[in-house]
Amino acid sequence: MLQDAPAENRNAVRDPLWKHVYVDDALSEALLSAPFMRLTRILQLGPTHLVYPGATHTRAAHSIGVYSVACRLLDVLRARGADSWTTPCGCASFRAAALFHDLGHFPYTHSLKELPLASHESLSAEAVLREPLCTHIRRSGGAPEQTAAIIDAAIAADDTETLFFRRLLSGVLDPDKIDYLNRDAYFCGVPYGIQDTDYIFAQLLPDRDKGVVLESAALSAVENVLFSKYLMYRSVYWHRQVRVATALMKKAVFAALERGLLRAEQLYNADDYAIHALLARHGGSAAFPEYGCAQAVQSGRLYHIIYEVPFDDGNSRHRILEHMRERTEAEARIAERLGIAPHQLVIDVPERISFESSLWICDEGVSFAESSTVFSSETVASFTGTLRKIRCAAAVPVGKDSKTVIADFI
Repeated sequence: MLQDAPAENRNAVRDPLWKHVYVDDALSEALLSAPFMRLTRILQLGPTHLVYPGATHTRAAHSIGVYSVACRLLDVLRARGADSWTTPCGCASFRAAALFHDLGHFPYTHSLKELPLASHESLSAEAVLREPLCTHIRRSGGAPEQTAAIIDAAIAADDTETLFFRRLLSGVLDPDKIDYLNRDAYFCGVPYGIQDTDYIFAQLLPDRDKGVVLESAALSAVENVLFSKYLMYRSVYWHRQVRVATALMKKAVFAALERGLLRAEQLYNADDYAIHALLARHGGSAAFPEYGCAQAVQSGRLYHIIYEVPFDDGNSRHRILEHMRERTEAEARIAERLGIAPHQLVIDVPERISFESSLWICDEGVSFAESSTVFSSETVASFTGTLRKIRCAAAVPVGKDSKTVIADFI
């Protein structure tokens, strides 16, 4: 039960994962606001439904789930001592931050992550400072300014409470991760992301400076989250066809931005439907042949993978391809050699990710990475090495010597 919200001031939202999620009246009204309703039109996993048809859950559902987990986590930590440095206003601000943390998220999940856009955290923070959300947050007992600072680490904050809540919202055992691993696994129909949430909460201890800490007896809680994250990346998030779809949307939007056909600000309020409408305005134009990439995703007729190689951090050509402009130039050169148009070829380079954890293990007096866990630094590094692959995909059949041609550039 939420300690600071009387039962008569809460509304129940039914969620397939967490069942009844009790939302404060003021925040419940915010669920119908335009900024939050936009999240009902953004799929949590973008084009993943092309591979896992059940993956049609939305950012809105995820946000409500994060709110539910955050409320439970807060109750546990306050009962174990965090009430000595948290205030009712701070707790309300934290709950609002959990509910609104994804307001600034772009369409098509992380497909647009590498593009020259503002961070979705900064956009979320800006949204909670504007009407109507700032009023809803105040009515719930919170402070919009504190909510924004909890969401966006780029906002300067030096008070203990805000920093404590910021660490709760973003960490290895944070409400965001606990919800998305469970939710994504549930809707994709895979077992990999399922977490024993009750067990995790039973092991957590509050720390004014570190957020949460653990005893070594609970190392398995962290190990399970990290390995689940690895398996979800391997099987779902970075499934080869999902990666191709992601690269195609990225290529189309990047081209539109580069040629001034689309402004960054137009994407900030767009959803999965609006982004296709924005791109379609220039579809068929000789100046925008990359619109065909977005059409391929929309129709589910993805390009075929013609080349694949593990990412090698010691290879300068691989590192260069991490940058969109250089990647686009490489696509054009390879396409020319293969005798196809530049928009008919796409290179995908997954972003850098980390499976490290700085969570503090009390009785050992070290961070998780230095503790008695089996997840050594070498093991964790091998996770990324196994997952990260550069792939090249084409819209049309290419010659038998295509791998040799591509190898000259990658």
